Amino acid sequence: MTDVIDAPAPAGPATRQRIISADSHVKITHRQIKEHLAERYHQDYDEAVAAFGERMRRGAAAANQQGMTMKATATAKPEPAKAEPRVGGENAVFSRPGYGDGAERLKDMDADGVDVEVIYSEVSAFRYIGDLKSGANESTVAFNSVLSEFAAPDPDRLVVSYQIPIGDIDFAVSEVQRVAAFGGKSLQLPVFPNEIGLPEYFDQRYDPLWSAISEAGLPICCHIGLNTNLDSLTQRDPTPQKGVMVPMAGLSCGEAFGMWILTGVLERYPDLKLVFVEPGLGWVAWWLYIVDDMVQRQGYQFPELTELPSTYFHRQVHLTFIDEPDGVQLLRHRLGVRNIMWSSDFPHPVTSWPRSQEVIAASFLGVPEDEKRLMLCENAERVWNL
Repeated sequence: MTDVIDAPAPAGPATRQRIISADSHVKITHRQIKEHLAERYHQDYDEAVAAFGERMRRGAAAANQQGMTMKATATAKPEPAKAEPRVGGENAVFSRPGYGDGAERLKDMDADGVDVEVIYSEVSAFRYIGDLKSGANESTVAFNSVLSEFAAPDPDRLVVSYQIPIGDIDFAVSEVQRVAAFGGKSLQLPVFPNEIGLPEYFDQRYDPLWSAISEAGLPICCHIGLNTNLDSLTQRDPTPQKGVMVPMAGLSCGEAFGMWILTGVLERYPDLKLVFVEPGLGWVAWWLYIVDDMVQRQGYQFPELTELPSTYFHRQVHLTFIDEPDGVQLLRHRLGVRNIMWSSDFPHPVTSWPRSQEVIAASFLGVPEDEKRLMLCENAERVWNL
């Protein structure tokens, strides 16, 4: 009798490069949040949401009025030619069920060849929950419960970033500990605490929070986006989609880098892991050169530091990118191949879905396989303890 030998498994998903998107998004609604919130807090919740919406409408109206005034006084110019869209540029896929349904999102990920996503809510609870007259802490728990429900179909693949408020530090510490206890892997904090009327992150009021996060071993994720510090620029920007302002949202992360690094926060808490989400890559190489040069050649003093500023960046700070070939191919060693992580940014207009494989191939052209693995998965595995 001839022995039966099992045939080798065919090459397929199990043998290809693992891919982790370090930045994708989920839509959640206020109705979902209120379903997890005691009814006695609903009115205060609605009032806080309405007040935030009114602030945003006033800001938008002021920006539009400023833009109309500037256009009225400008010399008329011919309509500019429209550029051909790049790969992924035409793919705003907000209508897909996977935008808000975890089980459907897994199907979208499978179609795109993405194994894991680190996911951020489109709703920024930091901007309104702190204004609740009552129930702010309860609303935060309700908010994070909705995120947990989205991830429930497969928490190992849907890594949601739980939002941690910074107004009440005792509660923030307890929420970090609660998230860590049930297996949460990612924390999101505001990029600019001064936007919500709070001290910068070097203030000692945050020390208990940094200690709790260090002990939990979870990363702090700071996702760029609406930046009210740029309101004046938004009002002065005459372009239809505020194109002068939009790139500045990423560039303004230089301010946040400085507050974390140059003031000594990372010196005092060497186990903290920071992820800046969507800041761009290229300009960061310049920032690292300049802050080191300020110390070595220009004589600037940063009394809280014992190392060059770039040392703390390379040790503790990470960047996500979407489609930036120059940053990857030309600047990865200056930035650090252990500091860069790819993302699909699903489902925003710039998303690479459903052609992420094509975008990755173009972005990583000429990059050695070991470095490619770091930026596509191994860095994310380390940062989020996957």
